[in-house]
Parts: sequence; structure tokens; C-alpha cells
Amino acid sequence: MATTQVILKERIKGLGAEADVVKVKRGFARNFLLPQGKAYEATKGNLRHTERLKAVRAEREAAEMAEATKLAAKIKKVKLKLVLATGQGGKAFGAITTMDIAKGLQEQSGIEIDRHQIVLERPIKNTGSFDVEIKLGYDITAEVKLTVTASSDKAAEEEAAEEKAAE
Repeated sequence: MATTQVILKERIKGLGAEADVVKVKRGFARNFLLPQGKAYEATKGNLRHTERLKAVRAEREAAEMAEATKLAAKIKKVKLKLVLATGQGGKAFGAITTMDIAKGLQEQSGIEIDRHQIVLERPIKNTGSFDVEIKLGYDITAEVKLTVTASSDKAAEEEAAEEKAAE
């Protein structure tokens, strides 16, 4: 496989960030990275100009870190309450997943988090209080206090009562 070295101008997921010198397949560089202005060839002259890109990268990373720290402070103040659907006898239907936690944070406090940032070993299938860790990047983590309460499926009970009345 023919490879070539390029210098990235912007952050590309799975490849690198600004000022990184990476080896990619020649066709990927020629057909995608170079025409779209996402990278330029790693020549001796171009390698001298990477200092400006490194400064841009440092500035972006500092801004992202400051925002993550601010978000962590907001998350630590949140007390999230979610309801777990249960039936007769307290048996749980389903579970509380990372998607439910992310949706609950959005609805209850206006904080938007990607569900992949939430660390949950396994879905929560019982009631109680939990501390859920959220990784915000740059080794910044926050814990949200989660309270899970039970809710019996009243709609199903009402339907069963209506069916008995109809008979």
C-alpha cells in the first residue's frame, strides 16, 4: 500500500488534530484530505509552519477544557429523578439506561450530554439512589445524583378493569 504523510489543518475524528503529521493512504490524501483543505502535504517547508497550527490547537483545547470544567460544576449541582416502570409485585419492566439519563438531564436541567459520556456498568433495574459518573474529556469527570422511583403501570391496570367491566 502506498502511503504518504500529511499535516492536518483541523481535527479529524479517528485520525488526529491540528498540526499532527500522520501517515495516510495516498488516495485518501489525494481525493479527500487535500481537496477539502483538511490537510496539506508534509514537505520540509510546510513542516516549518506547523507552529501556527499548534497555537490554534492549544487555544481550542484550552477552551474545550474550560467549558468541560464549567459543565462539570453544573452537573454536580443536579439531582436527577427518573421513574422506573414496574408492575404488580414491584417487578421492573425495562431499565434505566444511559439514553434515559441523558434525556432526563436534558429535560430536567437543560444540560445536553452525549449518552456515550455516561459511565454505567449495566442498566439500572431497581429503585434507589445512585451516583452516576459522566466523563467530559480531558480527565474531567462529574457525578450526578440519580434517584430512581417505582411507578406501577396504571394504564395497564385500567385497561384490565375496563375489559372485566365489558365482559
